[in-house]
Amino acid sequence: MDSRTDHRFDTQGAGITVQRALELPGLRSGLPEIVAGADRLGRAVRWVHAGEVPNIASLLKGGELLLTTGYGLGTRPAEQRAFVRTLAERGIAALVVELGPRFARLPAALVDTARAAGLPLVQLHREVPFVTVTEEIHTEIVNGHYALLQRAEEVHRRCTEALLGGGGVPQVLGILADFSGNPVFLETADGRLLYAAGEGPEGADPLQVWEGLRGSHKDAPPPAGSVLVDVPGGGPGTAGSVRARLVLLPVRSPLAPVHRIAAERAAGILAVVLMQARQEEELAARGRGDFLTDLAEGRITAEDAPAQARVLGFKPGDSPLLPVVMRIGDSLSPGGGWAVLARAVSEELAAVGVPVLLGVRPVEGRVLVLLGLRSESERSAVADRVAAALRAGVERAGMRRPGSPPPVVVVGVAGGWAAASAGLRHAAETATAAQGLTDRPWYDARRLDIDLLLWRLRDHPDLAAFVDRAIGPLRDHDHRSKPPLLPTLETYLAHAGRKAETARELHLNRQTLYNRLARIGELLGTDLDDPQTVLALSLALRARRHVP
Repeated sequence: MDSRTDHRFDTQGAGITVQRALELPGLRSGLPEIVAGADRLGRAVRWVHAGEVPNIASLLKGGELLLTTGYGLGTRPAEQRAFVRTLAERGIAALVVELGPRFARLPAALVDTARAAGLPLVQLHREVPFVTVTEEIHTEIVNGHYALLQRAEEVHRRCTEALLGGGGVPQVLGILADFSGNPVFLETADGRLLYAAGEGPEGADPLQVWEGLRGSHKDAPPPAGSVLVDVPGGGPGTAGSVRARLVLLPVRSPLAPVHRIAAERAAGILAVVLMQARQEEELAARGRGDFLTDLAEGRITAEDAPAQARVLGFKPGDSPLLPVVMRIGDSLSPGGGWAVLARAVSEELAAVGVPVLLGVRPVEGRVLVLLGLRSESERSAVADRVAAALRAGVERAGMRRPGSPPPVVVVGVAGGWAAASAGLRHAAETATAAQGLTDRPWYDARRLDIDLLLWRLRDHPDLAAFVDRAIGPLRDHDHRSKPPLLPTLETYLAHAGRKAETARELHLNRQTLYNRLARIGELLGTDLDDPQTVLALSLALRARRHVP
């Protein structure tokens, strides 16, 4: 494929040149005469605008070819000079003035200023319909866009054919290097070289080019005119969702817009290629997640489960089974993907020292784990190690955004396969209900049954009404006044009404705490020493996470 750029089109952006615009029938019929900026006719025309107002520069963004009959240019030389200077500062492509009733010839102030500013200035000796000129140029620009897309699409087609024929990253980069006429590189997100293709100046090795321009200068901006395109995907140690970076360096010839478009097409293909190495791993992790979900939802019986688990490599024997579920919250980033997470968590769990069956369920945002214990007495110790491994895996996979809460880990009850079925289902539901609770390394599913019940009632209007009756006056107070009283009530109830412990945790002296508690009782019209009142307030505080 020929990578040379058509002279009619701008090589630095999407548009045609001023020269090409003047060659089109509309402007050519006006007998155009270039009176300034003849050496700037290669400028890009990205749009056409016609207008007759003095402040027209404020309406432009740059790259326009401006058509006018001159009524907005002003009558005094100072006005005319200012008019041209503001257009030049705005970065328009050219100014075209139609001679006629306003000007029989262009004023010297206008011409001299255009020459000094390097702005192409053209006068038309015949009247032309501006709408025709606009339509012709815009059509040419659109055709130019389409031509660029066609050439880039051809590169995409060739890359796809290379992959279907058994090729990989080197073949894709080679096609792109041939098309651009420049060396092409694939870097990691932090700037380490993965692959190189093409040749440098005078046939130089591309690795020498990369080392000279990128190898020891990762923090420096790339050479002017370079093309850098992110390859999506993410993973451990990458920035956001960037798996790699495609780099085209203009060391043999300039790079045109079509080369960026082709690079963007190639980046999508490279993302697929880079994912293939992880595809089987992710499918296996999802398959184990489907098995554990089917077990939890009763689609696999306790009698059939051991045989199916052995096929998946899980052979706990007669050991008690411990179900654990980690919920990846909405505030967590999908980082390097579920395959990366599964691998990272598997490696962390290898140090736990017990049989492990790990699966992922991206649709629910869950990681499900079944472990074989030597005895039920080691449940807490194993839960500590497993929870730490799960969270470490999330960090390694880059799935946690800075400042976001950590994932929720819920541990079920240890027992046989029937208990594991019920325990997985209970832990999965509880992990969802526990979102937003005070962070802990892990939660015992049995201690969150009230939260689970309240979560199941989250859409029932009676729950919202109950919360409003129980603590509504406190919420209203905290919206209007300080200090807020809800945190004081929460801490007081968490310490079972022990005032000394409450005061220590809130860093208050006792009298201040007594005053706040008295104010809470006054606002709610209740006695905080009454057991029924304490129960209702505790439930309302736990339920408020689930209601608007």
